[in-house]
Amino acid sequence: MSNPNLIGGGRLTRAEVKGLNGDHRRLDNKTVSKSALLRRLWQYLGRNRLLLVLSLILSVSSSLLALYGPKLSGTAINAIDLGAGKVDFDTVIRCAVLMAVFYTASSILTFLLNAVMIRLSRTVSKQMRHDVFENLTALPVSFFDRYQTGDIISSITYDVDTVNQALSSDLLQILQSIVTVTVSFVMMLTIAPRLILIFLFTIPLTIVFVKWLTQKVRPLFRRRSGKLGELNGFVEEMLSGQKTIRAYDREAAVLERFDRKNDAAVDAYTVAEAYGTITGPSVNCINNISLALVCMFGSTLFLRGEIGLGDLSSFVQYSRKFSGPINEIANIIAELQSAFAAAERVFSLIDAEPERADDENAIELTDVRGDVELRNVDFAYVPGKPIIHGLNLHAEPGSLTAIVGPTGAGKTTIINLLMRFYDVDGGGVYVDGKDVRTLTRKSLRRAYTMVLQDTWLFHGTIYDNIAYGRPNATREEVIAAAKAARIHGYISRLPQGYDTVLSDNGTSISMGQKQLLTIARAMLLDAHMLILDEATSNVDTRTEQRIQSAMRTLMQGKTCFVIAHRLSTIRSADHILVLDGGKVVEQGTHDSLMAQNGFYRKLYEAQFDSVA
Repeated sequence: MSNPNLIGGGRLTRAEVKGLNGDHRRLDNKTVSKSALLRRLWQYLGRNRLLLVLSLILSVSSSLLALYGPKLSGTAINAIDLGAGKVDFDTVIRCAVLMAVFYTASSILTFLLNAVMIRLSRTVSKQMRHDVFENLTALPVSFFDRYQTGDIISSITYDVDTVNQALSSDLLQILQSIVTVTVSFVMMLTIAPRLILIFLFTIPLTIVFVKWLTQKVRPLFRRRSGKLGELNGFVEEMLSGQKTIRAYDREAAVLERFDRKNDAAVDAYTVAEAYGTITGPSVNCINNISLALVCMFGSTLFLRGEIGLGDLSSFVQYSRKFSGPINEIANIIAELQSAFAAAERVFSLIDAEPERADDENAIELTDVRGDVELRNVDFAYVPGKPIIHGLNLHAEPGSLTAIVGPTGAGKTTIINLLMRFYDVDGGGVYVDGKDVRTLTRKSLRRAYTMVLQDTWLFHGTIYDNIAYGRPNATREEVIAAAKAARIHGYISRLPQGYDTVLSDNGTSISMGQKQLLTIARAMLLDAHMLILDEATSNVDTRTEQRIQSAMRTLMQGKTCFVIAHRLSTIRSADHILVLDGGKVVEQGTHDSLMAQNGFYRKLYEAQFDSVA
């Protein structure tokens, strides 16, 4: 479910993520039978029945025209009477003209078939990518906490392209090969039935060998796709952290890690391809043996007068056409293992369990007052490893609640529970007296505006970025929000002003300016509750004070939750919740907590001691 009120791109802390899905996060975590994969792929093909039927007609027609050539060449050879030294030129010329016409027509139909298959595969890959991305937008936040972004991107791009290649070329080749093998077998049966017995030995041998090799190769291609996904995930992570890498002089260490992952990906690719390329030469060897046997026994039949020279020539040509596609199919089967491995990863995204649907009796959250309460809440990301235990919190409408505590205390977890990115294990979260599990997620999340420490800006104009949550907002409203966020002056000094295009997550502007833009985006929304997760951590103290003042003015009458490490910024909060180890150890106003001379006072004074 998309959430236009989600401002930023926050993640769980390392402590919170640890153990969510084993040591690391891989998409290729289950094996699917080939028949099941073929059925899924066939469902995509079946959505384009017209193109599919047209491709079948073109494939059969082009193959039949090409396969009639050996029969005509045999007829032309039989028109030569070697004993009498005479040649029936009319028959030879007629056969030659027909062969030219048939082969030309076959080439034209093959060209049309390629065009149809490209169109078909393009349509299938487009639909497949749509299905993947559509399901990604419906997945719970926990899914993206478990899997690397680069691995997901690799599946959407590389794996879908691999499947597309199999559909556009391999499938076409299989269709033509099936027709060629069938027609060639029938023609050979009509010419010399006894020579067919040779293939009763070579064909089973080919089938057994290909089946054995397929079982050997498929896990290797699955491993290849997985290693490439790991490499892409690492590259995406390192590219996003270039400034940190350079600041800590870690280029050499990062390059060493990249080389290890690159070597692993190359090794996986090499091993898979090495075994995959064994198929073609091995099957070709078996086919050459069958051709040698055909020539040997066919010559014996010719010398005994049981078969004509033209018929023997036609049989040899058909035997080559019969054996050739078998060799091609064997090569394609090896390539299909790569496609199957890629399809497994693609379908693992399509089949990933979406965020649990709202209860059928779920109601819309309307007329929001902003009364929020957590009652005896227990929660664990991993069973047996609780993060929150027995948490109680009551935020009255229009109040400002600050949540403080050391790293890993559970501050971000509380936000995830408020937004219902995760459901509680025990107790309940209530808004205006209603359990959030009885509300629709869409209406609950639209009741909040959320500004995270990790800013998120998309490629587009500054105006579009501020108006992201309200696409129909007027320019005057956008400018008013920018002024309130103290970013209007900076925008006005830009050459294109609000029409300035931001790219690559706004790398051309400072972190503080990016944060101010996301705050302006939040101010534009008409939400009744506000969540600030370290939202002012990237701005200077003076700007922070101005934003705090503007924020309090704009959010009057609205319930606010603030996660802050700089405790000086939340002294005016109506209620401060102090967390440690997933439990509320203290709560109250700043003055009352300082008077208690407890955990909060130690945190507060420690910050000033560290500054001093």
